[in-house]
Amino acid sequence: MAKDAPVLVTGAENRSDGIYSESAAFSVYPIAKRLLDVCLSFTLLLVTAPIILLAALCIRLESKGNPFFFQVRLGKGGRPFKIFKLRGMYVDARDRFPNLYDYGSHKSLNFYFHFDNDPRITKVGAITRSLSIDELPNLWNVLLGDMSFVGPRPEIPEVLSLYGPYREKYLSVKPGITCFSKITGRDHLTKLESILLDLAYVEQKKMTTDIEIFVKTFKAVILQKNVRG
Repeated sequence: MAKDAPVLVTGAENRSDGIYSESAAFSVYPIAKRLLDVCLSFTLLLVTAPIILLAALCIRLESKGNPFFFQVRLGKGGRPFKIFKLRGMYVDARDRFPNLYDYGSHKSLNFYFHFDNDPRITKVGAITRSLSIDELPNLWNVLLGDMSFVGPRPEIPEVLSLYGPYREKYLSVKPGITCFSKITGRDHLTKLESILLDLAYVEQKKMTTDIEIFVKTFKAVILQKNVRG
């Protein structure tokens, strides 16, 4: 072996072409990611349980209806699952503002999913959204394995029908609580801008990227950046 030749430490046989090392690293990532998801989601659910319950009480005191919100979203491979959130809108918002749910009227992805002064959002909902408390129940989805901490946001079926050529790649990974779009512009991004940012994550996903996004998300939540009420 040449003096300056790289030595691959694999824990098994040495491979001079580096293929074994690369494939081993790839197989470790999803295992490490899931282990981190389980540990963090379980811990954070315990820590934030009082916050979730207090927020649920405030929501219920302000407006009628279940303070928790359940909605069908699409996970990896297009598998539907029920997402858990704290309700930030009036329970009859769809009946009162049907035009705001007419996703089929959009001819492209160049629209904003959230906007200022949304009439559907309650006063308590505006606060929980600005602090990202409304998404704390998503931790239960992470624990169940429907979602991950980091990944493209899980889409609702009606909007996914607009994705066109982006659909397959978007659904190729497990959806997450946060991703590039959440730490870049969040509510101030068009749907297309959000999709392209999160697809960039799909192409370069790795543990260091996950940790970077997680840290930046925490900072964005503390600073309440780019949230529309």
